[in-house]
Amino acid sequence: MAVAAAALDVRAACGQAWEPVLARAPRAVVFLDAAAAEALHWGGGGAGRLLAAGALAVRALPAAAGAGAGAARAVFVVSGALRGRAAAAVRGVLGLGAVRHCALVAAGEAEGGTRAELEETLRRWMGEGGRAEVVLRAAPLLAPVSAELCLAPALPPLLPPLPRQRDRRGGAPRPSGGPGGGGGSSPGELGLAALPAELRAAVRALVGGLDALFAALGLREDSFAVGALSRAVAAELASYTPARNRRRMAPHRASVVFVDRTLDLAGAVGHHGDNLAEKILSVLPKLPGHKTDVMVNMVELTALQTPDETCSVIAPGCLAQPNDPAAKALWESFMNLKQKEAVMEARRHLVEAASRENLPIKMSMGRVTPEQLSSYIQLFKNNFKALENHCGLLQLVLATVQTLKHPQNSKWDNFLAFERLLLQTIGESEMPSVLKQLLPMIKSYNERTQDDYTCEDFLVLLVYMYSVVGEMKGGKELDEAEEEVKKALVKAICDDPEPSPLLQKITGSDSSLNLAPQKATDAVDGIFESLRDIARARMHMKQFNSIHNPGSNTHQASYKPLLKQVVEEICNSDRPDPVDIEHVSSGLSDLLKTGFSMFMKVIRPHPGDHPLLIIYMIGGVTVSEVKMVKDMVATRKPGTQVLVLSSALLTPLSAIELLFAAEHLQPDADI
Repeated sequence: MAVAAAALDVRAACGQAWEPVLARAPRAVVFLDAAAAEALHWGGGGAGRLLAAGALAVRALPAAAGAGAGAARAVFVVSGALRGRAAAAVRGVLGLGAVRHCALVAAGEAEGGTRAELEETLRRWMGEGGRAEVVLRAAPLLAPVSAELCLAPALPPLLPPLPRQRDRRGGAPRPSGGPGGGGGSSPGELGLAALPAELRAAVRALVGGLDALFAALGLREDSFAVGALSRAVAAELASYTPARNRRRMAPHRASVVFVDRTLDLAGAVGHHGDNLAEKILSVLPKLPGHKTDVMVNMVELTALQTPDETCSVIAPGCLAQPNDPAAKALWESFMNLKQKEAVMEARRHLVEAASRENLPIKMSMGRVTPEQLSSYIQLFKNNFKALENHCGLLQLVLATVQTLKHPQNSKWDNFLAFERLLLQTIGESEMPSVLKQLLPMIKSYNERTQDDYTCEDFLVLLVYMYSVVGEMKGGKELDEAEEEVKKALVKAICDDPEPSPLLQKITGSDSSLNLAPQKATDAVDGIFESLRDIARARMHMKQFNSIHNPGSNTHQASYKPLLKQVVEEICNSDRPDPVDIEHVSSGLSDLLKTGFSMFMKVIRPHPGDHPLLIIYMIGGVTVSEVKMVKDMVATRKPGTQVLVLSSALLTPLSAIELLFAAEHLQPDADI
């Protein structure tokens, strides 16, 4: 069956991308850039697979001083092309003079030149007598986080421009009903030519990566778009020459729906789901060099006694366990079950593992507590064989224990309760009134308790509010309410003796000592400009212009995710012509259909037409959204395979960083 074949090939494509590296690993030091390392971590078998293939060591790129010293053979894996920072990093290792034979595995588009030209460049960097080989990958390096979710860590953190940014960049209007046309056309629509050079390059990198992936999966896709940047990406994919050639021959049909993240930022910052994976990813610290995985403190499994929770003597555990079937199954449970059920699964897996190792386990029924899980983990502590056999599983259960005990975990429920209250209040009051209710909760550092909201927490709540409320009436009352909140936030930021790294990024201060009030004021002013834009993000939508259900006498007000509305429309058995899900095509047949539609009924392609549905969230996606899409498609369109793709797995704070503190995309100039 076409669906099953395509689904199986997704994980296979992730693994096959590493075959050229494995073949060249024996007796070599392998250097990986951060995105390649993350892809290897989730889907390539981890560094252990390279070492098992004969690699002498696995190092980060850019390399630390002396990291490649003495290595006569080196393999470089770069997630993009050999240009800019990647070229400088490779040159830095080869310039030491020790490497005599090197292999470069890079993206299929040889932007740094032809294969022969790249090999000549590498030989020049090595010096006389060096041998070089260049392998251009067919498929991109992807991180399969779960059965339904693949991340593309190599792609830039694209975030669709907000309305004011689009206006500044000259997003040209396009007449309604143009080529490709559902009703989603709008005056705010972006063409690729209207984007700045660095964003155009990022879109082309995304399109090239997707085309390579679809080629590896044998897919012939119909592209659809929800939002302005999504349409620019879909149009570029539709007209991309290699993609046109692929679609003529590919055996499997798929619908690809691109969705702009900025149309619904409440979904990115909200605390909607009762999901263990989402909580783990939100509260535990990030694994160094990784955007997605987290550090799990492993001290509990050792004899080391330390009061320091950040102790770095013991290597941290993590969530990605690609070589451990039991741990992978448990992680899928964390992604797909409610927290209570997921925690019970953690206990069940632990009990089964202990029983297989003949450990003296005492099974207890009823509610699972972190203390109970910790007591089971202790059984493995002094049994090195049992530890080795179940190390992956133990890391996931420790992540569960540490999350359930984390102070931020109790705050999660506070956020959820407050967001529900906001939904009700927004339905009954104007935004100035809602902002005034928020004001007393903004406390300076000395006034705050552990349960009070921090400055970052308020940014989360503000983004949630402005995204949910949508386009609103401006005026003096709103301006005055915003000014009061701005002043309170600036004071709270400046009073903090140790602003967090995120606040330092947002304010542009490299140290807590030189956080000048003016810098904080400028940053907060910019944030409120963006908040007004966030509220206007859906202004051109006809069908999906609201994510707030105001409720009634019998039902509470609620948040209705934009992505849920999109999937409902895709799975609608009546199959009406989608209004805001625009079919995008560059073919002559589509132009003819548009012209003839004035005289006769034309059946347009529908995103529910094919057995494989791919949703690409431009700007990042959350665990709750992936689960929601999976569950809805399984219920409403059984037999349809679904795959969610994105460049990032968002948590509330990472979404705030992407919105207000992300580095701007920089053109990666050639060396």
